[in-house]
Amino acid sequence: MPYPSLPSKNPIQKRQLSRSLLFISLVYLIIVVQFLSTAHAVEAYPSRPIRLVVGFAAGGPTDVIARVIAKEMSETLAQPVVVDNKAGASSMIATREVRNSPADGYTLLFSSLGMNVNPILLGEAAGYNPKTDFTPISNAANLPLVAVTAYNSPFQSMQDLLTLAKSKPEAVSFASSGSGGSGHLAAELLATLIKQKMLHIPYKGNGPALLEVMSGRVDFMFYPIIGIADNVAAKRVNILAVGTAKRLPQFPDKPTMSEIGFPGFEETAPWVGMLAPAKTAPAIVDKLYSAMNKALAKPEVRTQLAKLGAVVVADTPAEFQAFLKRDYERWENVIKAAAVKADLN
Repeated sequence: MPYPSLPSKNPIQKRQLSRSLLFISLVYLIIVVQFLSTAHAVEAYPSRPIRLVVGFAAGGPTDVIARVIAKEMSETLAQPVVVDNKAGASSMIATREVRNSPADGYTLLFSSLGMNVNPILLGEAAGYNPKTDFTPISNAANLPLVAVTAYNSPFQSMQDLLTLAKSKPEAVSFASSGSGGSGHLAAELLATLIKQKMLHIPYKGNGPALLEVMSGRVDFMFYPIIGIADNVAAKRVNILAVGTAKRLPQFPDKPTMSEIGFPGFEETAPWVGMLAPAKTAPAIVDKLYSAMNKALAKPEVRTQLAKLGAVVVADTPAEFQAFLKRDYERWENVIKAAAVKADLN
């Protein structure tokens, strides 16, 4: 940088001006070097393995979907995308870890509904802010819920159940895998929509909850679609309605929640998607989205996810961000209206 000629003033003023100009030049040089270094890092991304942190144990639906996508993305990005399970605390351990990681694209989060729900229930104790601490990449898929009763239940349609539910508070009971879970919140949303309270009976897991519904001791529940077909075929449960935008091919005679008067209910389905720490460079986000979208477009991937009951979404970062905002607001309203409390046991 050329220096301007120094005015004819006293030596002290000349030295001070020289130092100021030198300092400005050094700062300018540092900024240029940092910019070029960052630009090169983004251009070269990824140059080493990427860690995809999952807040659930290996073998579960979120983990399985993450591994299917990671394998395909590894081929596109020419670097391994390695799934790292950090189960515990309703996925908050994994979420906090990614929140505190560098925004360089090498530590990512594969998350689900709890990412929004935990801070609503726990406030600052959740240890992260879902609105500001992450950069959405894409919502991979959702796992629809289906409303089920015992096979020999007196409720042979959702209208049968709702007629009784509207008659008086807690006339109808519903099971869930625990307070604040997807099935619990979906039923509480239904209760707010019909403006009547239903009796919540929480269990430690979907399995025990479904057994109580099968026995008839609890009226119904919203159950993840995964594995439900076997129970339908064995005449253990009856499906009242499906939480999808369109009827499911495997249950073509079962109406959607929208068909029976609850439009948009499909958005209650637990989602699974990929996020990066806040302030991750847009160019890196674009590369990750492109690789993820390419993976989800492959027929073999869609077949694998369909076997799990998952419905591919594959939205853009902007669309995912808009969805997460709606998701947060929806559950915030439901949790407040139903006075849902966190289950800390």
